[in-house]
Amino acid sequence: MTIWLSAGILFTLLSVAYFIYKWGNVPVVGVTPVRTFTFIAILFTSGLDVGLIMFPLTEFAGYADISASPEYGFTNPLAIEFGFWGFLIWGFYFLTCFYFCVIEPKVKFFEKPLVKVINNVVIIGTCAFTAYLLLSNLPWYLPAIGDGESILPVFYLIVFAAIAFAVYSSTDIKYVRFLSLSTSWLFIALIAFMGTSAFAFGDSEVSSYMDNLAMLGDYFPNMHHFVLPLNDYHEFYLFWWFAWSIMIGQFTSRFVGGLKTYQVLLAMLIFPSIPIATWLAVLYHYHDAGISTEGLLNFAMVFVGVVFVINSLDSLIRLYTDNLNLTVERLGKANYIILNIAALSLLTLLFKLNFLQIQWVGALVIAIFFACFGYILYQKHHTVTNISGSPKENTIDFSKIESMS
Repeated sequence: MTIWLSAGILFTLLSVAYFIYKWGNVPVVGVTPVRTFTFIAILFTSGLDVGLIMFPLTEFAGYADISASPEYGFTNPLAIEFGFWGFLIWGFYFLTCFYFCVIEPKVKFFEKPLVKVINNVVIIGTCAFTAYLLLSNLPWYLPAIGDGESILPVFYLIVFAAIAFAVYSSTDIKYVRFLSLSTSWLFIALIAFMGTSAFAFGDSEVSSYMDNLAMLGDYFPNMHHFVLPLNDYHEFYLFWWFAWSIMIGQFTSRFVGGLKTYQVLLAMLIFPSIPIATWLAVLYHYHDAGISTEGLLNFAMVFVGVVFVINSLDSLIRLYTDNLNLTVERLGKANYIILNIAALSLLTLLFKLNFLQIQWVGALVIAIFFACFGYILYQKHHTVTNISGSPKENTIDFSKIESMS
């Protein structure tokens, strides 16, 4: 699996470099273009899930224990956490976003019946994994409910409610956009709330936070260490990013509003990384200073985590139901809601029982990448080399983007 993953990563990075070389100054326009801020909000909140909220506090100590994991010794735990979540890894999403916006309309590889089925299996499976992550982390963040380890019926109920809310939200694209923007602001509010609790109302000095940002900056001179998997846990993260990559690219490609290709890449690498870095620096202070998050802080993180899950799921539910023509218009709203809630709830339980693993989904995505590349070389090489930009039907009067979004 490590060799397969490494091959997928190298292929992805080389493809990104080729896209920039060949189409770097080409304007990229999706079928439903929006303002750049809205596009970034959709990208950020669709491309991340509850893991960013709930994982870091449970991981810093492991990254610091270089006696047990000497492979982490090249930098500090905060830079490692950022390397697992920020900057370079967002190149995965750029690759697929550009492909679906500019290349796929000419190639139509994902319209082939078998590919369409496999792609939507990936999307549905990853949706369920997102819900499973919420379920598995709730005991740690809500220790007042239960023993802090066991998954109680109330936690299943919370996850079921999140799935149900996401399914309902996916019935109308206006809900998807509104939730993306709302989630972005809610995440910013959470950062401000936890920062204020520590530095304004607590005993911590703001200089400690600035020191954390400086530690995080050590990621950049060590970025090459994160290209290939460091260990099995890093492999898990990288497969997870691959699992998300096709569906996030397919979804976000709809909303690109005329940025040039190199600007899309920079937007994807930089803008999501800023709130990620800000958030991780706050969390690391809580870890390093031994500040408890019990009570209101934990509840706030759980609340935002649930909203992240809802936002991620509604985007992806919208995507796979459109792909499979299982739309509200075709099924009716009641049947649509029942079908999707049942499917995602069942698959979430399968992840809970270890019947499914996200690594398998990520490996399948890498196979799709290679299959698509082979198909282009064999049948569509001339077509792709002659592409000069986004489909003409996507070209719009950019002055109207404001009103459209």
